[in-house]
Amino acid sequence: MDITTQSIKQRFGIIGNHFLLNRSIEKALRVAPTDISVLVTGESGVGKESFPKIIHQLSHRKHNKYIAVNCGAIPEGTIDSELFGHEKGAFTGATSSRKGYFEVADGGTIFLDEVGELPLTTQVRLLRILENGEYIKVGSSDVKKTNVRIVAATNLDMEDAIKKGKFREDLFYRLSTVEIKVPPLRSRKDDIHLLFRKFASDFAKKYNMPTVRLDEDAQDLLNNHNWSGNVRQLRNIAEQLSVLEEKREIPPSILNTYLTDVKISLPALVNERKEQNDFSNEREIMYKILFDMKKDLNDLKKITKHLNTDTQNLNSSEKSNLEKLFEIKASNEEVINKKSSYEDEQIKQDKYHFAEEISEEETLSIHDKELELIIKALERNNGKRKAAAKELGISERTLYRKIKQHDIEL
Repeated sequence: MDITTQSIKQRFGIIGNHFLLNRSIEKALRVAPTDISVLVTGESGVGKESFPKIIHQLSHRKHNKYIAVNCGAIPEGTIDSELFGHEKGAFTGATSSRKGYFEVADGGTIFLDEVGELPLTTQVRLLRILENGEYIKVGSSDVKKTNVRIVAATNLDMEDAIKKGKFREDLFYRLSTVEIKVPPLRSRKDDIHLLFRKFASDFAKKYNMPTVRLDEDAQDLLNNHNWSGNVRQLRNIAEQLSVLEEKREIPPSILNTYLTDVKISLPALVNERKEQNDFSNEREIMYKILFDMKKDLNDLKKITKHLNTDTQNLNSSEKSNLEKLFEIKASNEEVINKKSSYEDEQIKQDKYHFAEEISEEETLSIHDKELELIIKALERNNGKRKAAAKELGISERTLYRKIKQHDIEL
């Protein structure tokens, strides 16, 4: 049977005639009869999941298992168990032994989607399978063998991930013996309207309604859009238009309301700006903490002047402020004494200047008022800390710390 690129498109529902797309399909056709590991790369939404299916169905493994695993969707703590299996009692909740995907798919193909999300410890295990087909179940010491063809996919910049230490370089080269790059939709402008018409027709049948169409200006707008979400985003917009719009002919004014893109460059710009301004930001934060701290203490000093020494007469608002007084005073020394490695001499001087000022103006009056209120509350409650804390409007833990701090004898 003569297998052509066009027949593959029809069989697997691939739409488009761009030469980059055709080249990717031709690559998949050539590697399919072999057992070479393949890495499919491309942006999110370009249709990478179709290529592992092509490779499996055209290989000698087509009658055996094909398992697709989304590596990014499995928690790090369970990924090894999912891939390699585990023995009974290997971890809490392992009430029985379990086969992993590599054991179940023996003789077949495993598609590892989002392979760049694998933890480094799992990458080591995967490398061993690629090198000699060996793996060990979680909680076991027995080496097992598997004969599995691995096809992986990622939308990450793998070179960047390797530089950052998030992906092993040796594993990358073992996975990418052959790399198939799937082009983004914005590089296939002639295919965009073709895809839209196919999606619109499918949704018209699905929802039993007339097919939406784009006028000429709307087609131009569609073709010149950035399409950061690629084919997945285009399909989503076709479905929204089919369901939400009453008119079946869509002008550019309506289409434009659906064409929204996430600015993918924003995180990089934020990170770059953060690196440049780390020092100045930390300085501003330190100043703000010190000024806020001084303001809070001055406000609390005014509050304590109006507090009746008889804590029975404290209202709920005053009790809340008193608790805040205790907590802020206890944390002041920690905030002031924290020294960041990147503080310059000016920040140190400012910090100790404020600490000295706060100590001179506030500490004595707060200390005396605190001690007086605590002693009276304890006396009225016969030394019972829980009742005294409730009366003061603070937690028992806070009261215990204050008793110890003031060396109050019960």
